[in-house]
Amino acid sequence: MVSGEEGFDGRIEPFRTELLAYCYRMLGSVHDAEDLVQETYLRAWRAREQYDETRSSVRTWLYRIATNACLTALKSRGGRPLPSGLVAASDPLAPLVPGEHAWLQPLPDSLLEAGDPAVTVIDRSSLRLAFASALQHLSARQRGALILRDVLSFSASETAEILDATVVSVNSSLQRARARLKETGARQELVSEPSSTEQRAWVERYMKAFELADVEALKRLITEDVLMEMPPMLNWFTGRADYGLFMGWVFDAAGKDWLLKETTANGGQPGFAAYRRVGDGYRLHTLQIFTVTAEGISRNSVFQDPEIFAAFGLPTEIS
Repeated sequence: MVSGEEGFDGRIEPFRTELLAYCYRMLGSVHDAEDLVQETYLRAWRAREQYDETRSSVRTWLYRIATNACLTALKSRGGRPLPSGLVAASDPLAPLVPGEHAWLQPLPDSLLEAGDPAVTVIDRSSLRLAFASALQHLSARQRGALILRDVLSFSASETAEILDATVVSVNSSLQRARARLKETGARQELVSEPSSTEQRAWVERYMKAFELADVEALKRLITEDVLMEMPPMLNWFTGRADYGLFMGWVFDAAGKDWLLKETTANGGQPGFAAYRRVGDGYRLHTLQIFTVTAEGISRNSVFQDPEIFAAFGLPTEIS
Protein backbone atom coordinates (compact mmCIF):
# COMPACT_ATOMS: atom_id res chain seq x y z
CA MET A 1 0.00 0.00 0.00
CA VAL A 2 1.20 3.53 -0.77
CA SER A 3 0.96 5.61 2.39
CA GLY A 4 -0.21 9.20 2.34
CA GLU A 5 -1.95 11.09 -0.43
CA GLU A 6 1.12 13.17 -1.25
CA GLY A 7 3.31 10.08 -1.33
CA PHE A 8 0.88 8.36 -3.65
CA ASP A 9 0.73 11.32 -6.04
CA GLY A 10 4.50 11.60 -6.05
CA ARG A 11 4.97 7.96 -7.03
CA ILE A 12 2.45 7.84 -9.88
CA GLU A 13 2.82 11.27 -11.47
CA PRO A 14 6.17 10.58 -13.27
CA PHE A 15 4.44 7.96 -15.46
CA ARG A 16 1.77 10.28 -16.89
CA THR A 17 3.57 11.12 -20.15
CA GLU A 18 4.58 7.57 -20.99
CA LEU A 19 1.04 6.39 -20.23
CA LEU A 20 -0.24 9.02 -22.65
CA ALA A 21 2.10 7.65 -25.34
CA TYR A 22 0.90 4.11 -24.54
CA CYS A 23 -2.79 4.99 -24.73
CA TYR A 24 -2.15 6.86 -27.97
CA ARG A 25 -0.51 3.80 -29.53
CA MET A 26 -3.45 1.68 -28.39
CA LEU A 27 -6.22 4.05 -29.53
CA GLY A 28 -4.74 6.21 -32.29
CA SER A 29 -6.54 9.28 -30.93
CA VAL A 30 -5.01 12.15 -28.96
CA HIS A 31 -8.31 13.12 -27.33
CA ASP A 32 -9.16 9.53 -26.35
CA ALA A 33 -5.63 8.94 -25.03
CA GLU A 34 -5.81 12.02 -22.80
CA ASP A 35 -9.22 10.96 -21.51
CA LEU A 36 -8.04 7.44 -20.69
CA VAL A 37 -4.93 8.66 -18.89
CA GLN A 38 -7.20 10.79 -16.73
CA GLU A 39 -9.41 7.75 -16.15
CA THR A 40 -6.35 5.67 -15.29
CA TYR A 41 -5.27 8.13 -12.62
CA LEU A 42 -8.79 8.35 -11.23
CA ARG A 43 -9.03 4.55 -11.00
CA ALA A 44 -5.57 4.39 -9.42
CA TRP A 45 -6.54 6.99 -6.83
CA ARG A 46 -9.69 5.10 -5.93
CA ALA A 47 -7.79 1.81 -5.64
CA ARG A 48 -4.69 3.20 -3.89
CA GLU A 49 -5.46 1.35 -0.66
CA GLN A 50 -5.50 -1.97 -2.54
CA TYR A 51 -2.09 -1.51 -4.19
CA ASP A 52 0.43 -4.06 -2.89
CA GLU A 53 4.02 -3.17 -3.74
CA THR A 54 5.16 -6.70 -2.85
CA ARG A 55 3.21 -8.05 -5.84
CA SER A 56 4.12 -5.56 -8.58
CA SER A 57 5.83 -2.24 -9.20
CA VAL A 58 3.81 0.98 -9.34
CA ARG A 59 4.58 1.18 -13.06
CA THR A 60 3.26 -2.30 -13.81
CA TRP A 61 0.18 -1.62 -11.68
CA LEU A 62 -0.55 1.62 -13.55
CA TYR A 63 -0.10 -0.08 -16.92
CA ARG A 64 -2.57 -2.77 -15.90
CA ILE A 65 -5.15 -0.11 -15.05
CA ALA A 66 -4.46 1.79 -18.28
CA THR A 67 -4.63 -1.39 -20.34
CA ASN A 68 -7.98 -2.36 -18.87
CA ALA A 69 -9.29 1.11 -19.66
CA CYS A 70 -7.99 0.89 -23.24
CA LEU A 71 -9.37 -2.60 -23.85
CA THR A 72 -12.77 -1.55 -22.52
CA ALA A 73 -12.78 1.51 -24.79
CA LEU A 74 -11.73 -0.55 -27.82
CA LYS A 75 -14.69 -2.91 -27.42
CA SER A 76 -16.96 -0.18 -28.76
CA ARG A 77 -14.51 1.34 -31.25
CA GLY A 78 -12.78 -0.01 -34.32
CA GLY A 79 -9.20 0.69 -35.30
CA ARG A 80 -8.13 4.11 -36.57
CA PRO A 81 -6.25 3.46 -39.82
CA LEU A 82 -5.08 5.91 -42.45
CA PRO A 83 -6.75 5.85 -45.90
CA SER A 84 -3.79 4.04 -47.50
CA GLY A 85 -4.43 1.10 -45.18
CA LEU A 86 -8.15 0.94 -45.88
CA VAL A 87 -9.04 1.64 -49.53
CA ALA A 88 -7.42 1.42 -52.95
CA ALA A 89 -5.35 4.28 -54.35
CA SER A 90 -7.17 6.93 -56.36
CA ASP A 91 -6.55 9.26 -59.28
CA PRO A 92 -4.78 12.42 -57.98
CA LEU A 93 -7.25 14.64 -59.84
CA ALA A 94 -10.38 12.71 -58.79
CA PRO A 95 -12.94 14.59 -56.65
CA LEU A 96 -12.16 14.49 -52.94
CA VAL A 97 -14.35 11.95 -51.14
CA PRO A 98 -14.83 12.24 -47.36
CA GLY A 99 -14.82 8.94 -45.50
CA GLU A 100 -17.20 8.13 -42.67
CA HIS A 101 -14.49 6.67 -40.50
CA ALA A 102 -12.49 7.44 -37.38
CA TRP A 103 -8.96 8.10 -38.62
CA LEU A 104 -5.59 7.89 -36.93
CA GLN A 105 -4.63 11.28 -35.50
CA PRO A 106 -1.13 12.73 -35.23
CA LEU A 107 0.26 13.25 -31.73
CA PRO A 108 1.64 16.73 -30.93
CA ASP A 109 5.20 16.52 -29.63
CA SER A 110 4.34 19.27 -27.15
CA LEU A 111 2.39 16.67 -25.15
CA LEU A 112 5.47 14.46 -24.86
CA GLU A 113 7.60 17.33 -23.60
CA ALA A 114 5.33 17.92 -20.62
CA GLY A 115 6.93 15.18 -18.53
CA ASP A 116 10.26 15.07 -16.68
CA PRO A 117 12.83 13.68 -19.17
CA ALA A 118 14.94 12.44 -16.28
CA VAL A 119 12.10 10.14 -15.24
CA THR A 120 10.14 9.46 -18.40
CA VAL A 121 11.92 7.72 -21.27
CA ILE A 122 9.78 7.14 -24.36
CA ASP A 123 10.71 5.19 -27.50
CA ARG A 124 9.72 7.97 -29.87
CA SER A 125 10.33 5.92 -33.01
CA SER A 126 7.42 3.69 -31.98
CA LEU A 127 5.12 6.73 -32.20
CA ARG A 128 5.78 7.39 -35.90
CA LEU A 129 2.61 7.63 -37.97
CA ALA A 130 3.45 4.59 -40.12
CA PHE A 131 4.00 2.42 -37.05
CA ALA A 132 0.96 3.81 -35.20
CA SER A 133 -1.13 3.16 -38.31
CA ALA A 134 0.12 -0.43 -38.59
CA LEU A 135 -0.81 -1.05 -34.94
CA GLN A 136 -4.41 -0.12 -35.75
CA HIS A 137 -4.71 -3.25 -37.94
CA LEU A 138 -3.98 -5.56 -34.99
CA SER A 139 -6.58 -6.85 -32.59
CA ALA A 140 -6.72 -4.98 -29.30
CA ARG A 141 -4.92 -7.73 -27.36
CA GLN A 142 -2.31 -8.24 -30.08
CA ARG A 143 -1.69 -4.50 -30.01
CA GLY A 144 -1.30 -4.55 -26.25
CA ALA A 145 1.04 -7.54 -26.25
CA LEU A 146 3.29 -6.08 -28.93
CA ILE A 147 3.53 -2.63 -27.35
CA LEU A 148 4.13 -3.97 -23.86
CA ARG A 149 6.76 -6.51 -24.94
CA ASP A 150 8.55 -4.97 -27.93
CA VAL A 151 8.19 -1.25 -27.25
CA LEU A 152 8.06 -1.00 -23.45
CA SER A 153 10.20 -4.10 -22.73
CA PHE A 154 7.97 -5.64 -20.10
CA SER A 155 8.74 -9.30 -19.49
CA ALA A 156 6.36 -12.01 -20.67
CA SER A 157 5.14 -12.56 -17.11
CA GLU A 158 4.64 -8.83 -16.49
CA THR A 159 2.76 -8.51 -19.78
CA ALA A 160 0.55 -11.45 -18.83
CA GLU A 161 -0.19 -9.76 -15.50
CA ILE A 162 -1.02 -6.46 -17.21
CA LEU A 163 -3.26 -8.12 -19.80
CA ASP A 164 -4.79 -10.50 -17.24
CA ALA A 165 -3.74 -13.41 -19.44
CA THR A 166 -1.41 -16.40 -19.43
CA VAL A 167 2.17 -16.23 -20.67
CA VAL A 168 1.26 -18.76 -23.37
CA SER A 169 -1.57 -16.59 -24.71
CA VAL A 170 0.62 -13.47 -24.57
CA ASN A 171 3.35 -15.18 -26.58
CA SER A 172 0.80 -16.37 -29.12
CA SER A 173 -0.65 -12.86 -29.52
CA LEU A 174 2.84 -11.41 -29.79
CA GLN A 175 3.84 -13.87 -32.52
CA ARG A 176 0.77 -13.05 -34.60
CA ALA A 177 1.25 -9.33 -34.05
CA ARG A 178 4.90 -9.42 -35.13
CA ALA A 179 4.01 -11.35 -38.27
CA ARG A 180 1.28 -8.87 -39.20
CA LEU A 181 3.51 -5.89 -38.50
CA LYS A 182 6.29 -7.36 -40.62
CA GLU A 183 3.90 -7.47 -43.57
CA THR A 184 3.37 -3.71 -43.34
CA GLY A 185 7.07 -2.86 -43.35
CA ALA A 186 6.48 -0.20 -40.68
CA ARG A 187 9.54 -1.11 -38.62
CA GLN A 188 11.79 -1.33 -41.70
CA GLU A 189 10.83 2.24 -42.60
CA LEU A 190 12.30 3.46 -39.33
CA VAL A 191 15.68 1.80 -39.94
CA SER A 192 16.52 4.18 -42.81
CA GLU A 193 15.32 7.29 -40.98
CA PRO A 194 17.95 10.07 -41.13
CA SER A 195 18.79 12.35 -38.21
CA SER A 196 16.26 14.91 -37.03
CA THR A 197 18.48 17.69 -38.40
CA GLU A 198 18.53 16.11 -41.85
CA GLN A 199 14.78 15.55 -41.77
CA ARG A 200 14.15 19.17 -40.82
CA ALA A 201 16.42 20.34 -43.65
CA TRP A 202 14.42 18.38 -46.23
CA VAL A 203 11.14 19.81 -44.93
CA GLU A 204 12.47 23.38 -44.74
CA ARG A 205 13.38 23.16 -48.42
CA TYR A 206 9.93 21.78 -49.12
CA MET A 207 8.36 24.67 -47.22
CA LYS A 208 10.26 27.22 -49.31
CA ALA A 209 9.09 25.53 -52.51
CA PHE A 210 5.53 25.37 -51.17
CA GLU A 211 5.52 29.08 -50.34
CA LEU A 212 6.61 29.76 -53.91
CA ALA A 213 3.98 27.35 -55.26
CA ASP A 214 6.84 25.74 -57.18
CA VAL A 215 5.57 22.29 -58.12
CA GLU A 216 8.75 21.23 -59.91
CA ALA A 217 10.85 22.12 -56.86
CA LEU A 218 8.48 20.11 -54.65
CA LYS A 219 8.84 17.12 -56.94
CA ARG A 220 12.63 17.24 -56.59
CA LEU A 221 12.30 16.88 -52.82
CA ILE A 222 10.12 13.76 -52.76
CA THR A 223 10.96 10.14 -53.48
CA GLU A 224 9.81 8.38 -56.64
CA ASP A 225 7.36 6.23 -54.64
CA VAL A 226 6.12 9.04 -52.37
CA LEU A 227 2.71 8.51 -50.75
CA MET A 228 0.21 11.28 -50.03
CA GLU A 229 -2.99 10.82 -48.06
CA MET A 230 -5.37 13.34 -46.57
CA PRO A 231 -7.82 12.12 -43.95
CA PRO A 232 -10.75 12.61 -43.55
CA MET A 233 -10.72 12.21 -47.35
CA LEU A 234 -10.47 8.67 -48.71
CA ASN A 235 -8.25 9.85 -51.56
CA TRP A 236 -4.61 8.79 -51.57
CA PHE A 237 -2.02 8.08 -54.23
CA THR A 238 1.65 7.32 -54.78
CA GLY A 239 4.33 8.48 -57.17
CA ARG A 240 6.15 11.71 -57.98
CA ALA A 241 4.15 12.44 -61.15
CA ASP A 242 0.76 12.09 -59.43
CA TYR A 243 2.03 14.18 -56.51
CA GLY A 244 2.93 16.95 -58.93
CA LEU A 245 -0.48 16.82 -60.60
CA PHE A 246 -2.24 17.08 -57.25
CA MET A 247 -0.11 19.96 -55.96
CA GLY A 248 -0.68 21.85 -59.21
CA TRP A 249 -4.42 21.46 -58.62
CA VAL A 250 -4.06 22.63 -55.00
CA PHE A 251 -2.31 25.85 -55.98
CA ASP A 252 -4.82 26.52 -58.74
CA ALA A 253 -7.77 25.91 -56.41
CA ALA A 254 -6.51 27.42 -53.14
CA GLY A 255 -4.17 30.12 -54.42
CA LYS A 256 -0.43 30.65 -54.27
CA ASP A 257 -0.16 32.88 -51.19
CA TRP A 258 0.59 30.77 -48.13
CA LEU A 259 1.89 31.18 -44.59
CA LEU A 260 3.50 28.12 -42.98
CA LYS A 261 4.16 27.35 -39.31
CA GLU A 262 6.63 24.60 -38.38
CA THR A 263 5.66 21.85 -35.96
CA THR A 264 6.65 18.32 -34.99
CA ALA A 265 4.53 15.28 -34.21
CA ASN A 266 4.74 11.61 -33.26
CA GLY A 267 8.10 11.70 -31.58
CA GLY A 268 9.99 13.96 -33.97
CA GLN A 269 8.33 13.79 -37.37
CA PRO A 270 8.67 17.25 -38.98
CA GLY A 271 5.69 19.08 -40.42
CA PHE A 272 3.92 22.36 -40.79
CA ALA A 273 0.53 24.00 -40.60
CA ALA A 274 -0.46 25.60 -43.91
CA TYR A 275 -2.46 28.82 -43.89
CA ARG A 276 -3.93 30.10 -47.17
CA ARG A 277 -4.54 33.76 -47.95
CA VAL A 278 -8.15 34.78 -47.40
CA GLY A 279 -8.89 38.50 -47.61
CA ASP A 280 -6.51 40.47 -45.40
CA GLY A 281 -5.26 37.47 -43.46
CA TYR A 282 -4.50 33.77 -43.57
CA ARG A 283 -6.85 30.91 -42.69
CA LEU A 284 -5.77 27.49 -41.42
CA HIS A 285 -6.04 24.97 -44.26
CA THR A 286 -4.13 21.80 -43.38
CA LEU A 287 -1.63 20.21 -41.01
CA GLN A 288 1.01 18.24 -42.92
CA ILE A 289 3.27 15.65 -41.26
CA PHE A 290 6.18 14.14 -43.21
CA THR A 291 8.09 10.90 -43.28
CA VAL A 292 11.62 11.58 -44.49
CA THR A 293 14.27 9.19 -45.79
CA ALA A 294 17.84 9.82 -46.92
CA GLU A 295 16.49 10.10 -50.49
CA GLY A 296 13.82 12.67 -49.66
CA ILE A 297 10.26 12.94 -48.40
CA SER A 298 8.56 9.57 -48.78
CA ARG A 299 5.19 10.30 -47.21
CA ASN A 300 2.99 13.32 -46.59
CA SER A 301 0.05 12.81 -44.26
CA VAL A 302 -2.27 15.80 -44.59
CA PHE A 303 -4.88 16.42 -41.90
CA GLN A 304 -7.86 18.75 -42.02
CA ASP A 305 -9.71 18.16 -38.77
CA PRO A 306 -10.64 20.90 -36.25
CA GLU A 307 -10.05 18.49 -33.34
CA ILE A 308 -6.49 17.87 -34.55
CA PHE A 309 -5.89 21.58 -35.12
CA ALA A 310 -6.99 22.23 -31.54
CA ALA A 311 -4.70 19.51 -30.16
CA PHE A 312 -1.75 21.24 -31.83
CA GLY A 313 -2.85 24.63 -30.52
CA LEU A 314 -3.11 26.09 -34.02
CA PRO A 315 -4.96 29.40 -34.40
CA THR A 316 -7.69 29.35 -37.04
CA GLU A 317 -6.77 32.78 -38.41
CA ILE A 318 -3.53 34.75 -38.65
CA SER A 319 -3.61 38.43 -39.54
